[in-house]
Amino acid sequence: MHGPTPPPPTVVLVHGAFTDASSWAPVIRLLRTDGLTVLAPANPLRGLTQDASYIRSVLRQIAAPVVLAGHGYGGAVITHAATDADNTVALCYVAAFGLDAGECVGDITKRFAPMPVTEANLTDARPARFPAGLESELYIRQERFRQVYAADLSARVTDVLAVTQRPIAQSALSDTSGPPAWASKPSWFAIAAADQMLNPIAQRFMAQRMAATEHLLKASHAVVLSQPGAVAAMIQEAVEHATDCGDGNSDSNGGKIEQNSQLGK
Repeated sequence: MHGPTPPPPTVVLVHGAFTDASSWAPVIRLLRTDGLTVLAPANPLRGLTQDASYIRSVLRQIAAPVVLAGHGYGGAVITHAATDADNTVALCYVAAFGLDAGECVGDITKRFAPMPVTEANLTDARPARFPAGLESELYIRQERFRQVYAADLSARVTDVLAVTQRPIAQSALSDTSGPPAWASKPSWFAIAAADQMLNPIAQRFMAQRMAATEHLLKASHAVVLSQPGAVAAMIQEAVEHATDCGDGNSDSNGGKIEQNSQLGK
């Protein structure tokens, strides 16, 4: 006799720097339309260890398999968090950092050609009477936000995104990752070919070393907003793979999608 049928996977979406969980809203609507249970917790953006610990605590409260997705810096968080989360059955990276053990975000950005999101376009903008002794928090300069983060969205949208940014603690960019969850879990990677935040060549490098199933999208770093249909379709693909594998503990990545077009710099 077969055991009880496991519940369908829950999708957990982790946002990156300079935004919040609402950035996933278009993707959430599509996934919920497909009948999936979706959670989008707030990523604290305080540091990789702290952020991963928080997300791990969220995962441990879910009584179902989890397909875990991260955007941008959120990719570093899910890589670190899911290593000790046994119910995580697949990982989805969306223009994201898939770090290896001992790596930090800065290691990846320095290894490849620099992008417009350099120190010149970041600012340590603190509110009045910011408590002394607290570390720097980084924002993208408002006047540069659309160019470096979301060039494929309208100015009407990006003007709002620029003034509602959530800052990231500067130390989060230098915190090192532990053993990567992608080493033992099937992974998918949406490469944003027009990304001006995270070099698309770096994205391809990380996708290939984790043997991820690749989806190449002509999109900015804000791909979760500009191409939610493609992102949701990739996550749905991961969900279907996990469901087909039953317990989700397959050590196969399910075959890479071949891409004919080349990445542009």
